[in-house]
Amino acid sequence: MKLVRVNQLLLGLVIIGATTLTSCKKEGCTDLDSTTYNSSAKKDDGTCQFEGRSVFWYGLTASDGLVNDGATNLTFYVDGQVVGSTATSVYWTASPDCGVNASITVTKDLGGVKTQSYSYRVIDQSGFEYWGGTLNFNANTCFGTELTW
Repeated sequence: MKLVRVNQLLLGLVIIGATTLTSCKKEGCTDLDSTTYNSSAKKDDGTCQFEGRSVFWYGLTASDGLVNDGATNLTFYVDGQVVGSTATSVYWTASPDCGVNASITVTKDLGGVKTQSYSYRVIDQSGFEYWGGTLNFNANTCFGTELTW
């Protein structure tokens, strides 16, 4: 009889312990736009990290204008860093998806914020700047930046 009570007591303690351990709210990143999203987290702990992407493109009119202007090659800079280059004769008929072969796609680590702005410049082989400005990167998105002539 005593053994049965001890077994029941142990079983009760095991059940209480298991319930206590599994009922704790798991912390982590709960934002679906985050690169560190944790689907099992129930409480956001502020560890979310984000990234955004942008793809540069220009059409036939810009390509023709560049070629006629003597530009043969373009180099793209974002936040002072070279992110790609292309021949001026290469153009798109519509905005390409980020990461498409031959596209100038930029991925930026946004840290713990969902939106961040960076400067960009596009220069030719002689150092002449054709375009420049500000790019806004948003978490978990790909934004097409058309360069118009």
